[in-house]
Amino acid sequence: MAKKEKSVATVEERPESAALTTPVAEPEIDLEIETPLASGLPAAFAALGLGEPLLRAIAESGFTQPTPIQSEAIPFFLTGRDLIGQAQTGTGKTAAFALPLAQLIDPDKRKPQAIVLLPTRELCLQVSAETRHLSKFCRIRVVAVYGGQPIDRQFRALEAGAHIVVGTPGRVLDHIRRGTLDLSDIQYVALDEADEMLQMGFIEDVEEILKSAPKQRQTALFSATMPPRIAALANETMKNPYHIKIQPKERTVARITQTYYEVPNSRKQEALLRILDMEEPKSAIIFCKTKKDVDDLGEALQNKGFNAETLHGDMNQTLRDRVMGRFRSGKAEILVATDVAARGLDIDQVTHVFNFDLPWDTESYIHRIGRTGRAGRSGDAITLVTPRDRHQIKMLEKQIKAPIGQAQVPTPADIARRHRERFQKEVEAALELGDFDREALIVEAITEKTDWTTGEIAAAAMNLLWKSRRLTDFDLDAARETDARAEVGMVRIFLQIGRFDNVRPGDIVGAIANEAGLSGKSVGAIEIFDRSSYVEVPERDASRVISALNNTKLRGRKVRADVARPKDDR
Repeated sequence: MAKKEKSVATVEERPESAALTTPVAEPEIDLEIETPLASGLPAAFAALGLGEPLLRAIAESGFTQPTPIQSEAIPFFLTGRDLIGQAQTGTGKTAAFALPLAQLIDPDKRKPQAIVLLPTRELCLQVSAETRHLSKFCRIRVVAVYGGQPIDRQFRALEAGAHIVVGTPGRVLDHIRRGTLDLSDIQYVALDEADEMLQMGFIEDVEEILKSAPKQRQTALFSATMPPRIAALANETMKNPYHIKIQPKERTVARITQTYYEVPNSRKQEALLRILDMEEPKSAIIFCKTKKDVDDLGEALQNKGFNAETLHGDMNQTLRDRVMGRFRSGKAEILVATDVAARGLDIDQVTHVFNFDLPWDTESYIHRIGRTGRAGRSGDAITLVTPRDRHQIKMLEKQIKAPIGQAQVPTPADIARRHRERFQKEVEAALELGDFDREALIVEAITEKTDWTTGEIAAAAMNLLWKSRRLTDFDLDAARETDARAEVGMVRIFLQIGRFDNVRPGDIVGAIANEAGLSGKSVGAIEIFDRSSYVEVPERDASRVISALNNTKLRGRKVRADVARPKDDR
């Protein structure tokens, strides 16, 4: 077949603070909205030819400016011509085809009119969710079909009617062969991440699907690169396509050490707690995909004694300002946040970034880890992945042109060894300074009165310091157990507030940290009963904590705090 002439447009990619590129978290469909709606509809999107229903959805998401690929592709797609969009992952390609598709589809015609093909289940879920959100005011039904989900559920979804089908090539082809997906009314086809579909061996399935679709259709192909096989596919299946090429932005991750840990989804929280205890970050941001994950993880960290705060779209501005103030000042060492809530954060001293979930796209990953390694400093980016995420890690490495090393989740023995090493270095540094004349007098007094050697006295002193700092093995499998009395060096405090007041361990840790200025890691065991609670704090801080708690409220109730009696006396 003779080669067809293609029109080519090249666009320099520009950073957009409010560009429509944010991926939608699985399993939630709605995007988190961080700022109030601006008055009116986004004029820059309206200028592309989009109608009011779509503009309302865009405005609801807080976006004001299209990305370069959107600016070029949307108006051209609306003219009815085929197009090729060559752009990196994370540049807003989903909206570049989802928005015009939503405008062109006839909602009164309850048959598949558009099909979108993607290489992976994860991308399928992301794109279908974002398409649903963008078309929420258009009366359009989007159905996702992919491997790994019971096929009978997809039978029912397709039978109920679908305007846009988003799927992986293998599962789409399966439905076509079973007769559960009819392509006879397809008017629009979008191929996303075409080069990845080629690399994963799906291109023959794609070709068969295209042969099953009507020849009189509009086709859009998006790909980061244009290998010969993809160019040949475009030449054979598209009609004089308009070629848009977006020049990628420079990406700098040179000062960031990137590591990933592969763990089952059910063990992620446990693994993260171990890694945090091993790393002991001075200032860290942990990114989660959903608001629920942020709340759950934040509470788990607080329960384990970490001085953590949470940040997501359901929080009012006053609370957000308070959280950010504590994090910036160092009073909170860890911030657990969603991507949307963390927009605009600019804090140079962040030492670690943790991805509790692997981001959907490269741009989000780079945006996340770019929170560390700033102002000439080095930083660490640590990502938790499930076994099914291995391919995405390899894709990330290729796209950012930097290695992401694999590591093993530390054992309690590893953590204890690391703590001892750090403790030893601190002692050696103190010896170098030599400012311990008063302590030397104590050692001298003990040696004069007893037979203990200076080495034994030093070991005993270090043991006391070790215990006072609670540098013990991190127990992840069992809840803290409390004795009738507090641990050595700790005081047990009674609080006249309990489970019936909906109080949680995190509330108690937060109140002590905020009101008494005590680090969350210094707080000991916590017990919560129906009408009372107990918490252990270092003996030297007990009076300050009791005084502070007696002047504050928990869950809207004034707290009464006092030194606790032994359990037997209650």
